[in-house]
Amino acid sequence: MHEVVIRGALVFDGSDRTGEVTDVAIDNGYISAIGTLADAAAGTTIDARGLALAPGFIDVHTHDDIEVIRNPAMLSKLSQGVTTVVVGNCGISASPVRIHGEVPDPMNLLGDAADFRFADFASYRMAVEHAAPAVNVAALVGHTALRQNHMDRLDRAASEAEIAAMRAQLRQSLDQGALGLSSGLAYASAFHAPASEVEALALELPEDGLYATHLRDEFAGVLDAMEEAFTAARAPQARVRVSHLKCAGIDNWGRSQQVLECLQNAARQQDVACDCYPYAASASTLDLKQVTDAYDILITWSDPEPDQGGRLLADIAAHWQMSLHDAAIRLQPAGAVYHGMDEADVRRILSHPLTMIGSDGLPRDPRPHPRLWGTFPRVLGHYARDEKLFPLHTAVHKMTGLPASRFAMGKRGFIRQGWCADLVLFDPARVRDTANFHDPVRAAEGIASVWVNGRLAYDGQTVLAHSGQFITPQASPAG
Repeated sequence: MHEVVIRGALVFDGSDRTGEVTDVAIDNGYISAIGTLADAAAGTTIDARGLALAPGFIDVHTHDDIEVIRNPAMLSKLSQGVTTVVVGNCGISASPVRIHGEVPDPMNLLGDAADFRFADFASYRMAVEHAAPAVNVAALVGHTALRQNHMDRLDRAASEAEIAAMRAQLRQSLDQGALGLSSGLAYASAFHAPASEVEALALELPEDGLYATHLRDEFAGVLDAMEEAFTAARAPQARVRVSHLKCAGIDNWGRSQQVLECLQNAARQQDVACDCYPYAASASTLDLKQVTDAYDILITWSDPEPDQGGRLLADIAAHWQMSLHDAAIRLQPAGAVYHGMDEADVRRILSHPLTMIGSDGLPRDPRPHPRLWGTFPRVLGHYARDEKLFPLHTAVHKMTGLPASRFAMGKRGFIRQGWCADLVLFDPARVRDTANFHDPVRAAEGIASVWVNGRLAYDGQTVLAHSGQFITPQASPAG
């Protein structure tokens, strides 16, 4: 007798092909049978006629490093059908970290100094496993985190001795189960690191290791920044994942074709891919370099001026009778949403075959970008079903089979016999995001059930189980 049989669902198996109506059985955390199971006995039988069954969605770009410990129910992710998160992106990670003084920007997006209590990667992994989050967790090691561990200040290049210390700490982290290295070279805390510094760290990556990067420039210099990323990974023959690929800034609008041609050309020589979130607005800390009157900038939080959260920077500056730049200085440290992308570019990048889906959500933000709660249902509902940007099976592939294979997640990302039972049951006619910029903390509609490692973790309303596992790099089986 099977533990669970899901009958009559339209099954999208994680590959980029149309779905098939069939039955799926779950036993002992794994998919035990696929096919006609009308006569099979089961402890729990689910009538899934009219619904779609897919592998659990994989959020390849998150900043949930501390959130999976602080709030292990992870409702913002489970309610979207997400069963696995990749943390440690943009060069900022919870481990290995020793904070000396204030938490440098943008590591403050993750937490306060007291939250960074993991001096090595093994202690972070142990803390995640002890917290028992409701989703699986895989973790990158951040370049900025390593820099602040070993440098007295971050507005300079690292010395040879400092690079050696960073390499040793990265090597130890990889041995302890880290997925790879990430960088955030656009931020002031890493911008002064020359390409050679990153290249030296990347040499610690194993062949087919992972280098994920928030590019040094997502504006006019985006092509050069992409080439810098590709170069860093060539010597170790590592895989490159360009984070939240975009054409930022009005002067950069319309260049997505060039950007994608650059990505495609590199893919002929090495393993490269990217992720993208389905919105024409970004979010991060308030960066003086990005302050402009060319598009709206929404302040999401401010330490010195907390009452200004939820207002446009232009309105704040007008009220204070000062320039945008001076108002931004007064607000810092602060968070912001930048409406600096063109929808046509977002669509083009989102639909490219090398593009995976990543939310880049900021769970600590009191007024988060709606991508934190809405990314995956927005792709399924708005872009695939309503806008017909790509078929539903392609949308599922971008958030399941493609990222699982690109991020070395072993037997995840596909509905196959013997593979991990991370599954999401959703209504393809009703699934949609409800979070928006004015009311961003809202669960999606149309997500019926989510299983994580074979246990029912979410029933469409409530988190029922904390069955996530810590995932270390493992090659996906062929077939």
